[in-house]
Order: sequence, then structure tokens, then C-alpha cells
Amino acid sequence: MNPHSNPPTENDKDLGHYCGIAGIWSPQPIDLPERLFYMLFSLQHRGQEGAGICYENGQGGPLELFKDSGMVSSVLGRFVGAKHPSRLGIGHTRYSTSGGSGARNAQPLLVNCNKGDIAIAHNGNISNSERLKAELSAEGAIFQATSDTELILHLMSRSKQSDPEMIIREAFGRLEGAFSIVMVWKGRLYALRDPDGFRPLYLARSGDATLVGSETCAVQFSGPGDCREIKPGEVYSVGPEGESSFFLDRKVAHCSSCVFELIYFARPDSGVFGESVYGLRRRLGAALADIDPVKGDVVIPVPDSGNVSAIGYAGRAGLPFDFGLSRNHYAGRSFIMPTVQRRELAVRMKLQPVPEVVRGKRVIMIDDSLVRGTTSKIIVRLLKEAGAAEVHLRLSSPEIHWPCYYGIDIPTREELISNRMTPQEIAQEIGADSVLFLPEEKLRECVGSSQSEYCYACFNGAHPYRP
Repeated sequence: MNPHSNPPTENDKDLGHYCGIAGIWSPQPIDLPERLFYMLFSLQHRGQEGAGICYENGQGGPLELFKDSGMVSSVLGRFVGAKHPSRLGIGHTRYSTSGGSGARNAQPLLVNCNKGDIAIAHNGNISNSERLKAELSAEGAIFQATSDTELILHLMSRSKQSDPEMIIREAFGRLEGAFSIVMVWKGRLYALRDPDGFRPLYLARSGDATLVGSETCAVQFSGPGDCREIKPGEVYSVGPEGESSFFLDRKVAHCSSCVFELIYFARPDSGVFGESVYGLRRRLGAALADIDPVKGDVVIPVPDSGNVSAIGYAGRAGLPFDFGLSRNHYAGRSFIMPTVQRRELAVRMKLQPVPEVVRGKRVIMIDDSLVRGTTSKIIVRLLKEAGAAEVHLRLSSPEIHWPCYYGIDIPTREELISNRMTPQEIAQEIGADSVLFLPEEKLRECVGSSQSEYCYACFNGAHPYRP
């Protein structure tokens, strides 16, 4: 599919990416595209609208690019079992945060410019992208995609520097916001992370190969092993001449790792920002139980996002845990469906109540967050139709009052249900008997032992950067 077959429209405007990225370097040619497939498959939860890989053909050959709209298995399954010897490559699984879900914005991006062939894949959102694009457009730059990733390539190509380190320092030094990047350039794999540390990025070894991925589950897909986090502001590279790293010059007051990674997006078996995702979610559920005045009969999760917090809640409250909702795992995540109509259809396709679990009972239903309320309204109705006497919705995060400028599809303030209604009004709107959120101070207590400092801007409006 030609990614530039149609010109972008305003509805295609893509303000950021919440995606999964992966990269591999091996000193000897291996079936690298197949390895990238498995890494991206383990990151499928981070994006379901497009996937792609770019890899070095043979040993030192040209870069080959393959990408399209769709799930990893359908787009890249052709590489499983096929022989494509390569030493170097990157991959991407895509979720567009503000439209722009067409194939024209699928990644990696591959360009040939005055700096040579560059392939890049990006997770995050550059908050000053519109200002930088306006400057470059005024100077004659032509943008073919609507993602802000292309901006990075323009900045690199326009650099007057010749040394790769200086080019990277200059180009990325102009960016604000969130960018975790994997890049193939000059025969090397680059992995870098913004100085604020918004999005995670991990490095590991598998035999002689070096793996880079958005979460530990990607770099440990073939088994447990040592891995480390790419540090905020670090630029790591590896290639035939060995490995090296340096740090971007821009200083920040403190790290601003996205707490929503722990609450929702990361896989439960991953470690993110030095924190066990599973352990943190159990603590969030237990903290909810500590402040809940309602006594229920059974605790059920909204699968899969509420599973671990529901276990923590049930254990602390001394209530039975059960699966009152059956999930069709072949349906996608409704939160990342780009339209209300598709989101509602996805809920009905994905979830069905289990009547014998909920019939006649006061149900404590645990989910991770409440954005628009569309999904929860449908689920509450399904549970009551199945005979639940009461449905009490419990959220393991605070009320979301502000949009995110760093790569999560949290909409305008007007669309956020918590910005328009109190918890009591929300309960009435969605048909629940009560709604309870985890207060921000309790969330902060739960992550207090982590190695990172976190961004809570979607809850309190304290954005490190604004567009």
C-alpha cells in the first residue's frame, strides 16, 4: 500500500503516537525480521492500527522497508519462518492518538537525504511540533506524512554538523515533549529517550544480539535475562565498531515519566520505570478497597485492564474475586478505537456478562480509568441486564481532568466526563449505583517507592510542556 496515495486532511492530523518500538543489532546476520516480529507481537497492546519493520538486507546491504495498516500478525506474519538474513533493523506497532490512522503514517519512516539513509520509529508526542513545522515550512520544507516523526528527519537533514553525535544533539535538542526513538543510521542501531523520560525504553542482550524495546516484555520475549532502562536523555548506539552512549544537553528540572504507563498501557508482566507493573496495580486496587464505604458481594474486573487491581481490591476487602465479564480476546482495546461508534461496537463484541457470577449480587466492578464514560455505560447496562442487583464502579486512577500532550489519546477537556460531572453525576449518567476514583494522593503513595518521578498532568493539569 502506498503510504502517500492520498493527501492528508484536517481529520488525518496526527498529534502524537502511543506505540511500541523495537530494534535489533547482531554482529552476524540472523533471521532478524522474524525476531522483530516476535518483539512487536509482544508489544501489540501498545498499538493495533499499523505495523512495520525496516532492516538491512544481508550484511551491509540496502535498507528494506515493509509496513501497512493492521495488526502485527497480519502485516508482518509473512516474515515468520522466512529467511531474511540481516544484522540490523527496527520495528513499530502503531496507535494514532489524534486521527491520522491511515497507512501514510505507518512507521518506520525511511528517507534518503544528505545525511544518508535514515530509518526511524517513534513512540511519543513532540509538543512543540507545530511551531517547528511552521518554521521549516516557511523555509520550504515539504511534509508528506502528518505525524510529528517526520519533523525529526527534517531537523537532522538540515543540520550543518557532520559528526553523527553533533547532528543528534542539534536536532533533538530543539524538541520538547515525549520521544522514545529507535533509528537505523550509518550501519548502527540508535536508541534514545527524551530528557524528561516520558516514555519507557529498554535494552537487553540475547546471545550476541542487542535488543531494544518499549517494555521489558519485548526485550525478554525469548526468556528472562538482564536488561536495563535507556536513561532519560540518553542516546545509545551499537554497530560494527562497538557500542557507545552520550546524553542530550537539554536539562530538565526532574523526570516526568508517564504514570499512565503503569496504570493502563504497559503489560502486567513488564517492568516500567523501575517498577513492577503487576505489583503497582495490585497496590492500586488495595488502596481503593481501603477507602471504599460500600460493601459488595463480589469483585469483578473489566478485563484485561482491571484484572490485577481487582485482585488487589478483593484481597484487601476480603471479598471473592471472579470474572463476571467474559472477554473475546480477538477484539481490540476500546479505549484506543478512534471513533465513538467503533468504540461502542467494540465493547459489545469484546465483553459479555457471566450471569451466574453477577445475578442478584452487589457487584464491585474494577477498571483502570474513566475517560469519556462511553464504555462503562455499556458495561453497566450489560451487567444489570444479566441480573446484577447493584453495580459499583471503582477506578484505580484519579479523575482525568486534562488532555495529554505527550502521546496518549485523552481528548479535549469538554469530552472528559470527569471535567463535566461529579462522581455522583457520573454514576447517574452511566447507570451505576456509585462511582469511586482513587485520589491522586493515594496514587502517589502507591508509586512512592519507584525509582522515577512521574507526570500526573492528566489529573491535575501540571503539564511540563504545552503545545
